[in-house]
Amino acid sequence: MKYRILAVFLAAAVLMCSLCGCGGATSETPAPSDEIAPSSPAAPVNEITVGIAQDLDDSLDPYQMTAAGTREVMFNVFEGLVKPDSDGNFVCAVASDYSISDDGLTYTFPLREGVVFHNGAACTADDVLYSFETCAATSVTSALVEALSAAQVTAEGNTVTVALDAPNPDFLSYVASVYIVPKDYAEQATQPVGTGPFKYVSRSVQENVILEKNGDYYGTPASLDRVTYRIFEDNNALFTALNGGALDLVTHLTIDQVNNLTNGYTVLEGTMNLVQAMYLNNAVKPFDDQRVRQALCYAVDVPAMMELTAAGHGVRVGSSMYPAFAKYFDASLADAYPHDVEKAKALLAEAGYAGGFSFTIIAPSNYTPHVDTATVLAEQLKEVGVTAEVQLVDWNTWVSDVYGNRNFEATVCGFDASSLTASAMLARWVSDNGKNMINYNDPDYDAAYAAAQDPSLSEAEQTEQYMRCLEILSETAANVYTQDLADFVAINPALEGFTFYPLYVIDMACLHFAG
Repeated sequence: MKYRILAVFLAAAVLMCSLCGCGGATSETPAPSDEIAPSSPAAPVNEITVGIAQDLDDSLDPYQMTAAGTREVMFNVFEGLVKPDSDGNFVCAVASDYSISDDGLTYTFPLREGVVFHNGAACTADDVLYSFETCAATSVTSALVEALSAAQVTAEGNTVTVALDAPNPDFLSYVASVYIVPKDYAEQATQPVGTGPFKYVSRSVQENVILEKNGDYYGTPASLDRVTYRIFEDNNALFTALNGGALDLVTHLTIDQVNNLTNGYTVLEGTMNLVQAMYLNNAVKPFDDQRVRQALCYAVDVPAMMELTAAGHGVRVGSSMYPAFAKYFDASLADAYPHDVEKAKALLAEAGYAGGFSFTIIAPSNYTPHVDTATVLAEQLKEVGVTAEVQLVDWNTWVSDVYGNRNFEATVCGFDASSLTASAMLARWVSDNGKNMINYNDPDYDAAYAAAQDPSLSEAEQTEQYMRCLEILSETAANVYTQDLADFVAINPALEGFTFYPLYVIDMACLHFAG
């Protein structure tokens, strides 16, 4: 197939609509022109403006957040007893220390003195108990609910103890996901209150979210006084604001946006810590036939797609795990379906689609990398007689129709982990999981995932079962897996301290102006 014309098309499209993409090694562009002001002249020196591609969830309650973009922002507001650092280790937060008994059944957390909620109330053991109970009762994350439901949480004085019926090597990560909130506070959905280095100030739907420095923070205080997140669901408007210096920081840019950036901002590169794929609705024809799904996997040329959309940046994946999960990531699965047009045609013919078929790929319009990927994949599929129409929808429509109502044939998007656990990536594909938006149903997968939850397993045995889950997703071609997207970040060169995490978060407490 000739891709040159398609490459020209994609480059031209980026000039018309620019936004989302990726982040790791650093590169620098020339210093910005004196004519470009990184922020409004009236803005305080320690205030920055960040451009984001989507509005936050309707509810800001920490146990009701579903979108990765919401967690990315609210990471700065909420904390657990422990929290992840940029290396993926768990460090003390509301807890001053922690210990785990030799048998792995008892976790002890002495609470840090002087922790104050953003509403001025002191954080107590009662608040911690309330947070665990509330999370177990209301969280939308099933694996978290299951883990907490099997735990007994008690407090004596300023020490919280969690007792398990059986060892769980992932339990500390679940503890980190229990954000500590004030007991009986009823306004978390609209006026969230946590213990983090930034506190929530206000929100204008589809316009902005404002955070301010928590002056009572127990730890090293944030350097920035205020962070304003401006919401741009129009990619062209976001890129124009960035290139004009109206924004100090934008993450998830594409390589073409980076190449067209002329304001002298520093560009950093990492990965987005998610699994991008063409996700297939396994409950609708023809994707209810494994042979058709496998044919599509053979038909697409992922390295060529990555070269066209991001000049080869990013990391190819072959199942629902990204490289930051080094313990579980199997790079060899990316080679399970080498580009093979004849093999694809043979499988289609075997499934009764020798003449091909037509379907629609829905992509969220505010995420340029997903749009670009969908465009290239649709072009590649023509070679095997399959016609794919790319339909762009706004983010809210995608969340409602595709993710919520499962009203789609195929979609290009990315899924991340809410916690540093394999189950955060793999639980959703269990047949009866409420988040199983592709309607995947495989008894062997269900059995392997269930086996991984057996508390009698050693850590190595549990890992083996999770790896088997990944193999089954690949063997059954649950989806057409593509990549962990490159994550390009453009940042005002006066700012320092941006740090990449193995999770989809931005730590504003690390940022500061030079000097």
